[in-house]
Amino acid sequence: MIRVSDLALPLGHSPQDLEQALCARLGIAPGELVRFAIARRGNDARKKTAIRLVYSLDAVVSDEAAVLAAHAGDSHVRPTPDTTYRFPVRAPEGWDGTRPVVIGAGPCGLLAALVLAQMGFKPIIIERGKAVRERTKDTWGLWRRSVLDPESNVQFGEGGAGTFSDGKLYSRIKDPRHLGRKVLTEFVKAGAPEDILTEAHPHIGTFRLVTMVMSIRETIEGLGGEYRFGTRVEDFERDAAGRLKGLHLSTGEFLPASHVILAVGHSARDTFEALHRRGIHVEAKPFAIGVRIEHPQSWIDKARYGPFAGNKVLGPAAYSLAHKASNGRSVYSFCMCPGGRVVAATSEEGRVVTNGMSQYSRAEFNANSGLVVDISPERDFPGGPLAGVELQRRLESLAYVAGGSNYQAPGQKVGDFLAGKRSEEFGVVVPSYKPGVKLGDLAECLPAFVLDAIREALPVFGRQVPGYDHGDVVMTGVETRTSSPVRITRGADCQSLNTPGLYPAGEGAGYAGGILSAAVDGIKVAEALALDLVGG
Repeated sequence: MIRVSDLALPLGHSPQDLEQALCARLGIAPGELVRFAIARRGNDARKKTAIRLVYSLDAVVSDEAAVLAAHAGDSHVRPTPDTTYRFPVRAPEGWDGTRPVVIGAGPCGLLAALVLAQMGFKPIIIERGKAVRERTKDTWGLWRRSVLDPESNVQFGEGGAGTFSDGKLYSRIKDPRHLGRKVLTEFVKAGAPEDILTEAHPHIGTFRLVTMVMSIRETIEGLGGEYRFGTRVEDFERDAAGRLKGLHLSTGEFLPASHVILAVGHSARDTFEALHRRGIHVEAKPFAIGVRIEHPQSWIDKARYGPFAGNKVLGPAAYSLAHKASNGRSVYSFCMCPGGRVVAATSEEGRVVTNGMSQYSRAEFNANSGLVVDISPERDFPGGPLAGVELQRRLESLAYVAGGSNYQAPGQKVGDFLAGKRSEEFGVVVPSYKPGVKLGDLAECLPAFVLDAIREALPVFGRQVPGYDHGDVVMTGVETRTSSPVRITRGADCQSLNTPGLYPAGEGAGYAGGILSAAVDGIKVAEALALDLVGG
């Protein structure tokens, strides 16, 4: 097959237009085109009055060699890449050797466990939270009744933090082996919509993610894997040479384990503390902090799509914004959720954390995004590997108090924020955060340099997206869990620098930044572990 990329057609074109454009691009007669399929579809909305759909297509033609020769040197016409996933190794028949352990059932742990099970290694999956159905009930308990379960919430439980998110499945990672395709294919098998295989910015949404992770669990168990929910790893035991020997569990059990994937997510602070206490290499890393900002989705649609706002093919509009502030800080939008809501995402009592979530339809009234500022250990939290964790906790505690000490979140209207005064009442923008938003002054829970950078960026973003800095737009604090505050450093073999047998992976280890990149990292680490198990 031949991959033709960057083929642009007007919004509203017909299927026949697409076929004609493909033939014209390849320089062939319609009769020479055997068949074609859409490999990827996105849009180019830089000109609001002339929005175009942009395709990558896979075509079968009657004389492939001649067509490729005619387009030699054209990067937009080339052989279709082979995206078939191939296991690097399989367990010997009747494998009864060491069972690998996966700690965490988020996207990273889930795909690591799935690939290990498919290779025949029968992994044990340890998850501190509950199975996804019970976990969903506990999460809604915080949102509706202000009741937090520290072990079952947005951060902890089957599916990980990605379950209660927009379910975005695009990433900027380099993926020469097309492992992302493996992830998307497994998601479709588990019940995700097939369009995630072709859309340039695919997403799933929370409700579909719930059923997907249940389906993947059934697959893993059917292949001999074993889940242990409600079980927390409390300590790591090493032998005299420093190699991992086993795990001490919250059930009181000691689980012998020599090959363990650590996929705990970015909020497993007690696990970070246990690793550090045991002398396992952990270091502080940069992350970002800020707020969630909400606009009516219709404003964003109009700003991005102009007269085509509301077009069903385009769907709800998104944005990606960045600004370098005069104080040297980068301010940028993060985890933008069209047609979604801001959600309570704390995992610790007496703290408030915000995040964004949406369903597959993205049909709710508001758009929201993180509006965050970069911070680093050198400038902002010197003091050791866990100093970033302590900074997060301090800001989240301040937000809890500023919100009324009842899991409501502190909020402020953009107009008041820019004027440096407290907000007293909402305007045309109604925030979506539950249990609720208490208006006030975000200066009570964020550092001055963060506030200054955001204050400078808002008018800049308002010129790029009209209405972005409207006075009634609501900002809700605090957004602190953008990524892990630590890196559990690993070597080229994917094992901990000083603890062989421990394989740090995903967001919590500092090696991913979203559902797709975490899942891809899980596959990579599972492959490395499997090769080590069989001496490959």
